[in-house]
Amino acid sequence: MKVRIILSAVALFCLSFVAKAQQDIKIGYTNVEVLMSLMPEMQQIDADMQDYGKQLQTNVQTKTQNFQREVQSYQQAAQTMTEEARATKEQELTKLRDEVAKYEQDAQVSYQRKLSELLEPVQTKVFNAINAVAAEHNYTHILSETAGQSPVLLYTKEADKFTELVAAKLGIELPEQMPEEADLPQ
Repeated sequence: MKVRIILSAVALFCLSFVAKAQQDIKIGYTNVEVLMSLMPEMQQIDADMQDYGKQLQTNVQTKTQNFQREVQSYQQAAQTMTEEARATKEQELTKLRDEVAKYEQDAQVSYQRKLSELLEPVQTKVFNAINAVAAEHNYTHILSETAGQSPVLLYTKEADKFTELVAAKLGIELPEQMPEEADLPQ
């Protein structure tokens, strides 16, 4: 009998602890991509990335055109070349083609690196604002909505205005109709 009383007391204690823990949990959600897309810095980042992308694209096109000219030149002269000269020129063209392909890959990596570099301060600013608002409003968990994927959050109050609070903290205005996806430079 004493064992049942002790187990009942322990069970009640555990239930009251779980109930108390559930009352203290406050979950918020936000869309980091939307917040970032609305930051004033994003217009400059978008313009910078467009310029940088055009510059890289121009360089790739120049290298591709040079390669194509070399190929055309070889095709016109191939019949008059010796077998050894043709083999040497074909090796040069293969090497040049590989260099153009490598340059294209390097340009893509360079573009992504530059984009990450420019976005880092904006991301830091948004995440700092999220942390500050979460602390100010006693949130215990903040989840991020991700456009195009199933929502991570299973339940939240309709009246949860966490995104609006973070936007106010950042000094940016949210549009009346929130976009489904944010247009960030890619």
